[in-house]
Amino acid sequence: MNYLIYSVEDDKDIALIINKTLSKQGYIVKTFYNAKSFFEAFNNEKPDIILLDMMLPDMSGSEILKNVRGNKSNEDIQIIIISANHMIMDKVDGLDLGADDYIEKPFDLLELMSRVQARARRIKKKQSIYETNGIILNIDKRICLVDNNEIELTNKEFEILTLLIKNEGNVVTRDEIFLALWGTSIVESRTLDMHIKSLRSKLLNKQDMIKTVYGVGYKLTI
Repeated sequence: MNYLIYSVEDDKDIALIINKTLSKQGYIVKTFYNAKSFFEAFNNEKPDIILLDMMLPDMSGSEILKNVRGNKSNEDIQIIIISANHMIMDKVDGLDLGADDYIEKPFDLLELMSRVQARARRIKKKQSIYETNGIILNIDKRICLVDNNEIELTNKEFEILTLLIKNEGNVVTRDEIFLALWGTSIVESRTLDMHIKSLRSKLLNKQDMIKTVYGVGYKLTI
């Protein structure tokens, strides 16, 4: 599998070394020198692994960590901090915020490759078909079946149902849905309400599976 790696590093020399080293190992590496360009790409395509410098010109690595880990749909992404700060509390803080590993600068290239390979082995195989109580969702083919009858969903409706079925039984907050679908939490509430209403109507006798948790969000229940 060609894992996609986002390298967020403002030192162009180090960024080039990381890119060349990991590209030679067969990884697809995209480099970003600031948080703005990273999030523009991240909102369009999620990587398998993020290599994150903590000192960036427009946003701290800690803020990026909080943003990424604040969305349940990003929980499978492996994040490795690469930082010149050797203070033990900075390592602890980074791991507490959701990083999976920490590499100190300057780093050995063999260590970098080893750490990335270790994280790649831990990436969960991405499930493509979900089934619960008569609803079958094929993520790859973007097909939704209800009691073996194919249901036509819009892109947003399909993405909402995907998010809910992946977190079946757990509440998905409105902000988490906004971030996953629109890349921002600043969205007109009625927009989501309309998509939920339409999705429920298309699920026919399964529509009651989408429960509203008032003031919080939604969850899919059996």
